[in-house]
Amino acid sequence: MGPMSARTPRLLHHRLAPGYEALVDSGEALGADDVCVWLAEPAAWREPANRERLLALLSDEEYARQRRFHFEEDRLAFLVAHGLVRLALSRYAPVAPERWTFSADSYGKPSIAAPASTLRFSLSHTRSLVACAVVNDRPVGVDVEDASRAAPLEVADRYFTPGERRDIAAAEPDQQARRFFEYWTLKEAYVKAHGLGLSLPLDRFEFRREADGAWRIAFAPPPLDDPAAWWFRAWSTPTHQAAVALRTG
Repeated sequence: MGPMSARTPRLLHHRLAPGYEALVDSGEALGADDVCVWLAEPAAWREPANRERLLALLSDEEYARQRRFHFEEDRLAFLVAHGLVRLALSRYAPVAPERWTFSADSYGKPSIAAPASTLRFSLSHTRSLVACAVVNDRPVGVDVEDASRAAPLEVADRYFTPGERRDIAAAEPDQQARRFFEYWTLKEAYVKAHGLGLSLPLDRFEFRREADGAWRIAFAPPPLDDPAAWWFRAWSTPTHQAAVALRTG
């Protein structure tokens, strides 16, 4: 991998809905500093004709995995998530969505196996929203969570740093759940981008919001990583919380 840009990344948001053919056909240049996050709502793809279009893109292995889910909602979320990855990647490369093949490392991090590409991606999904981040040739992680549900604050007690726990406790009661999901999605996005999965202790690194609203990461000694090498963004919708992590140096 070549040297990474010192410029500030640019976060781009896109949504994918049925009628996606224009997405594949139009093509788009992916800048070296672009972080493109694609979102899709599985419920929008319930119609049999829309599902069939996505099923036609899956590999045999993906199709088998999709069929193994017991609940229909989970099958639909898997289908939309894996269809979204293929369609999003094909937006930035002259490759038909069904031609992508993928592999996973020993920590479960997926990557493009063929055809050869500098693109990298990260995938996250809940039952009601799917997110896929696509970048050029650098580690990336994305996480999305349903913030309309009750926050498992006991998770913060077990896995967050003292500073993060204090920040959650200091929030107004009706904002504590949202604050929890901010930290949770940032941590998950970093873990995915770092590539070591849950073997990376969540209480060994802490997120801090700067005066300008930007998020920074700090590490307990001995430091696991270089905090200056990472860029983060977190954002919310009325029902969800999302975050993306990108290695920039």
